[in-house]
Amino acid sequence: MAIRIGTELGEAHVRPGHGELERLAERIGADGDRFLVVERIPSDPDVYVQVWHDAADAGPRTYQLEHRDGDSGRHFRAHPRSAREVGAVLAGWARGDADWDRGTVWEHVPFPAAQTAPPLDATVRRELEQRVRLALRCGYDGRPELAELAEDYLVNGPVRPVSEAQAAELVLRLWRERVAEQAGWVGETDPERVSRAFVALEAAGITARQDFACCRGCGRAEIRGVGAEGARGFVFFHRMCTEGAAQGGDLILIYGSFGASGRTGSDGETDGAPDEGAEEASTAAVGREVVAALAEVGLRWLWDGSAHDAIRVTELDWRKRLTR
Repeated sequence: MAIRIGTELGEAHVRPGHGELERLAERIGADGDRFLVVERIPSDPDVYVQVWHDAADAGPRTYQLEHRDGDSGRHFRAHPRSAREVGAVLAGWARGDADWDRGTVWEHVPFPAAQTAPPLDATVRRELEQRVRLALRCGYDGRPELAELAEDYLVNGPVRPVSEAQAAELVLRLWRERVAEQAGWVGETDPERVSRAFVALEAAGITARQDFACCRGCGRAEIRGVGAEGARGFVFFHRMCTEGAAQGGDLILIYGSFGASGRTGSDGETDGAPDEGAEEASTAAVGREVVAALAEVGLRWLWDGSAHDAIRVTELDWRKRLTR
């Protein structure tokens, strides 16, 4: 199920099956493990269900189940009698069943209306929307990262034209816009094919990272420290590569080998390697593994076969689903 479950123990259960959801509903009740919060993936701060249960409470309302459906004016509470009933309601909500809330007595829970931030200057808003929409098309950031981007993007010395509240409101509006857009996507997308190829490469001993670091230099400096011990080589694309693909261009992949004498990469740089020919040969070998993995998942690519040429994933339709 496309949900994320948070517990009082600090656990995060992502895309669980029905059995796991029902097991967690039956488990809660002990001190320190008394609630679940269930959100959809991608999440919306005003759409969730949550349940509280204190097994030490002998009263008739030991389960308190709540759901919010859009804003503070649509928050409801019920008191199911058993974990089984709780689990059935949670599972129906998670599946998106049309009648998931029927058969349960709900009461409205009043909340004060949320305060809205002052409107942004029209020029600032347009420029900010353009930047945030690009980040949403890239698809790797969650709302907190996007809100930080929006707040800081137009800062000029002491001048901060966007407040924290304004940034959060704008990001939430555009986030919901993107979620509604991706609801119409059917089947596997090209970014998901890239992910499949990278998973296969990781399993084969090639450290593979998506949207990794801000640029080529930082990525090359950091890539060796993030992979599994004994990895033979690496492949990654950095944030500027992601933005290029999101704007309709090729996705540029940087790759290389991890040699005992140093590291060489697809830009032809060699770090302290006494035998450059051997290092270039091992880098080209990694490149061949990368393009084979891309071909296996149905992606097209351009590469001249040498260690000096970056791999370009071409003819992409960059529809990266939000997954937070």
